[in-house]
Amino acid sequence: MSSRSKPKIIPDTQTNPKSPRVLACVFCQQRKVKCDRRFPCSNCIKHRTRCVPATQTRRKRRFPERVLLDRLRKYEDLLRLHSIKFDPLHETKSGESPAARYGSEDERPESEGSSCEKVENAYEAKNIYHAMKHGLPEPTDVSDSLNHGVLPGGLSVGKTWDQFDTDDHILFSSRDRAVDLSTLHPEPVHVLRLWQIYLDNVNPLLKVTHSSLQGRIIEAASNMSNISPTLEALMFSIYCMATLSLTVDECVAMFGSTKQNLLKKYQVGCQQALLKCGFLRSNDRECLTALFLYLVSIHSNTDPRSLSSLLGIAIRIAQRVGIHSEAANSRCTIFEAEMRRRLWWSLILFDSRISELSDYKTTMLAPTWDCRVPINTNDFELRLETKEPPVPGQATESIFAVVRSELGDFIRHAPFHLDCTNPALKPISNLPGGVDDIAALEKMVEEKYLQFCDPANPLHFMTIWSTRAHLSKCCLLENFSKQSRSSSVHQPLTQAQRDATSSHALRMLESNTKVMTSPLTKGYVWFCHMHFPLPAYIHILQDLIRRRSLSKQSRHAWEVMSENYEAWLCASDSPTPPHSLVSNIILQAWEVLETPGQKDALAPPRIISSIRQKRAEVAADIQNAHDTASSDSAIDAGIDDLFLSMPLPMGVGSPSLGFGMGEQDGHSGMDPRLYAPLSLADLNQSNWASMQWGLG
Repeated sequence: MSSRSKPKIIPDTQTNPKSPRVLACVFCQQRKVKCDRRFPCSNCIKHRTRCVPATQTRRKRRFPERVLLDRLRKYEDLLRLHSIKFDPLHETKSGESPAARYGSEDERPESEGSSCEKVENAYEAKNIYHAMKHGLPEPTDVSDSLNHGVLPGGLSVGKTWDQFDTDDHILFSSRDRAVDLSTLHPEPVHVLRLWQIYLDNVNPLLKVTHSSLQGRIIEAASNMSNISPTLEALMFSIYCMATLSLTVDECVAMFGSTKQNLLKKYQVGCQQALLKCGFLRSNDRECLTALFLYLVSIHSNTDPRSLSSLLGIAIRIAQRVGIHSEAANSRCTIFEAEMRRRLWWSLILFDSRISELSDYKTTMLAPTWDCRVPINTNDFELRLETKEPPVPGQATESIFAVVRSELGDFIRHAPFHLDCTNPALKPISNLPGGVDDIAALEKMVEEKYLQFCDPANPLHFMTIWSTRAHLSKCCLLENFSKQSRSSSVHQPLTQAQRDATSSHALRMLESNTKVMTSPLTKGYVWFCHMHFPLPAYIHILQDLIRRRSLSKQSRHAWEVMSENYEAWLCASDSPTPPHSLVSNIILQAWEVLETPGQKDALAPPRIISSIRQKRAEVAADIQNAHDTASSDSAIDAGIDDLFLSMPLPMGVGSPSLGFGMGEQDGHSGMDPRLYAPLSLADLNQSNWASMQWGLG
């Protein structure tokens, strides 16, 4: 056999296994020296140490990358929590839910959020459970749970109260389970029409909802039986506000029903929807928005004292949710934080106005919270996915709400405002942004906002003249505050000071007249109805009686009042309570000035002729009703109850003056009994400091 044919011998690997590799001992590995791999090795014998073979040790298992990143993020959050500067490995995510990462909103670091803004947290209230934690010797599971309101055993403090039965009925009575809310909704085509009316007439002024809501409303309109409770409450509140912004004739023409019937229907639906979503215990911003819009919609036929109490509930809910706190807002996304600021400012400014009509000292327009003024931006620049705060614009679609908030931010710190609300807060009050007086405020507003407005644009026109009217009112009230201090030290006012105050009052009426008479602001008249310029009327009449002359200045004052009074008569479906109140004071002031035998006597101004004509018409109507139904005393009793039971919260004149809220169906004018005798001494001696006028 040749050598080529010899078979190859394949080694048997199974019978002759390869010897395992001998590693250096642990000591040599640590010293990084050569080991002879004998145990004990020469190095260990030399250093008299225990020789441990490396094969007997197990390497420590590496943590998964996710665990390491989570630990790193936790340590970064702790650094942020204690305001320690560092370079983060990863930026925070804009849409990440705090509850998903921490299990509680309270545990989330204050500086985290999509806004990436550094917020001053000096005014944030401490968490009592976090304070309790510091009393424990070391962090434990129990103390960690106490840090965010969780008791030992996993029971949440907040969830403890969920064991109670639903108690939302304490405000709106019990929810009628037999009522199908889908039957109270308008037809789908009317839903979209009401939404468009809301976008045109209401949303530009309040800005508490975002235009992105439209998609959800269109989807809900196609399936009324499957709407989330919160969205349903918000939709009913939108119906209420859209109807409120229309005139009586427009409601009949568009929807074939009276304004009163539509409002009643939608307000009942809104009440039931709010009950359905548990609004008193809800932390949902949209639920609070629905409650706010509902309260605005009922202002025209509700006693301001009752409405002020209901607003107190809404404000307490807002404070529980935390929309008044910038520290809480900074933990939200850019979109959510901005919507919370808009809602808080609209709620507070509405509360301020209602407080004027009931008890001005109850207003929450005070320097005790730190919510910032909303950003002057368009809705298309503020989206759910926005990661950086939008750059403030100039004449944006939110300019009206922003300017109102700027004025409110100044007023809540102003000494003349705190003098009438809570003087104890004056030491902690600092005027914002270096604006130290009303003149500086007016200059800032003109340069920052009004100069960019287009007077041909309805919203811009409304912003220009309502802002100037409001600034004049601030000047007027500041002068009243100064005059009150001067009278307390017996320092008479100079003629220049009196003329300056009168000019502010006239400017306030002139600006208000422009808003009320312009066709551009037709859709915004509902908002103007909440702001009758009564302080200006009172001061002008006081000044006219004091002068006791019919000079050129006096003629101009009567002309300004006549134009404003006529504007209110034309724009109102029925006389408003302040409107009715001032009519009596105007008439009696004229009777004092219309002294027989004066050489420079002039014909009665238009406002006097209008009031007298209305009085005659109402007197004739009542006399006719009395003659045709003399045997039925219920008519007279009803009229007496209607007018004599109306409260007078203003503190002006005789308590017998009628002051009612709401529309008086069947009465196109004002009852003569509204004009009860008013002492002229009362009119002359009215103390503005005690009259508790507000700034809403």
